[in-house]
Amino acid sequence: MGQFDYGIDPIVITRVAKEIIELIRLDVQVAVVIGGGNIFRGAGLAQGGMDRVTGDHMGMLATVINCLALQDAIEREGQYCRVMSALKINQVCEDYIRRRAIRHLEKGRVVVFAAGTGNPYFTTDSAASLRATEINADLMLKATKVDGVYDSDPALNPDAKLYKKLTYDQVLGDKLSVMDATAIVMCRDNKIPLRVFNMFNQGDLKRIALGEDVGTSVVSE
Repeated sequence: MGQFDYGIDPIVITRVAKEIIELIRLDVQVAVVIGGGNIFRGAGLAQGGMDRVTGDHMGMLATVINCLALQDAIEREGQYCRVMSALKINQVCEDYIRRRAIRHLEKGRVVVFAAGTGNPYFTTDSAASLRATEINADLMLKATKVDGVYDSDPALNPDAKLYKKLTYDQVLGDKLSVMDATAIVMCRDNKIPLRVFNMFNQGDLKRIALGEDVGTSVVSE
């Protein structure tokens, strides 16, 4: 959304695209999972009385819109990109097929995973954890609006403490707001390291790829 209350900010999506391309030029394979909350939140409308499954399907379609926008921004910068959807919508993007996704990555293309897991009741965080597991990712990144994981909401508590390193069991035990429990357990059980960082700090994505200690690191042990 950038500075908007709704929709897609062209300035933000262009900056994100350029930062992703910087990683490709470092020979890093990059896959992206995008939510749809800037357009539609299924869980929110479900609380207002809408059928949860219908709301979640609408939310999945919102992610497809965001993924196509990112694909366009990346390709305008001269980099190949493929959108792969968990819902069949192959007039606008590819169906998600694990082996094909891995092949795209091996060829140096950015892969953008749309429509979450394709199932209601699962968050975008769970979709990211699932896809990271399926493609054997070396690292999962969680882009947020803050500099990492805090012991309380830094927007409400100016004395909130930033954690630099956590274990998944600490996150679950202390009920820290990182990702939903399903996503955390999937990363923990498959030993995928997680790093939480602020997507609005320009250059942090590249710094993480170069091994710098940015944001909060979450590991299995």
